[in-house]
Amino acid sequence: MTWDVLNIIGTLAFAVSGAIVAMDEDFDIFGVMILGFTTAFGGGTIRNLLIGIPVENIWTQSNLFVLAFTAILVVFLFPTHWWMSYWHRWGIFFDAIGLAAFAIQGALMAVYSGASLAGAIVAATLTGAGGGMIRDVFAGRKPMIFRDEIYALWAALGGLLIGLGLVKGAWLTGALLVVIVLLRMLSVHYKWQLPKRSL
Repeated sequence: MTWDVLNIIGTLAFAVSGAIVAMDEDFDIFGVMILGFTTAFGGGTIRNLLIGIPVENIWTQSNLFVLAFTAILVVFLFPTHWWMSYWHRWGIFFDAIGLAAFAIQGALMAVYSGASLAGAIVAATLTGAGGGMIRDVFAGRKPMIFRDEIYALWAALGGLLIGLGLVKGAWLTGALLVVIVLLRMLSVHYKWQLPKRSL
């Protein structure tokens, strides 16, 4: 049940995020569908490649595909003036939910497949942030995870805690989801950034 809920939350959040970026870049409906799809499923595909899960497993998620494409279509068809002001206010929140849900899901999948602690951290990071990175590259933008507020680090933290066996059961998993979302939102609000150096 926890797995399914995390899958649905992450898929919806990232599909909508990808669709909105595509519309912001003036993509046609096909481009909006493709960008929303790759944002929702790109991170999981990269994770499967790295931890040895058959990549074709992604095509068994037909229900999630329908859910993602329905959400993308709703975003595309609804008049933007109805909801865009809300998206600018709440979009980062939903993106944070997607980050947390997919990071936890990726780490759990790595642990269940027998991966090491490093594997759990990498799986969490790539599942949580990989889709957004692909989205930004396809949209011709600099990937957000490398330049804006702290983002992928919170996914890695979730992978670390799960890989160490400190998070077990639905309640602790839910608490970790809330913590990652909260840390991401605080990063945005206070503009927390990792050290960087320009040349």
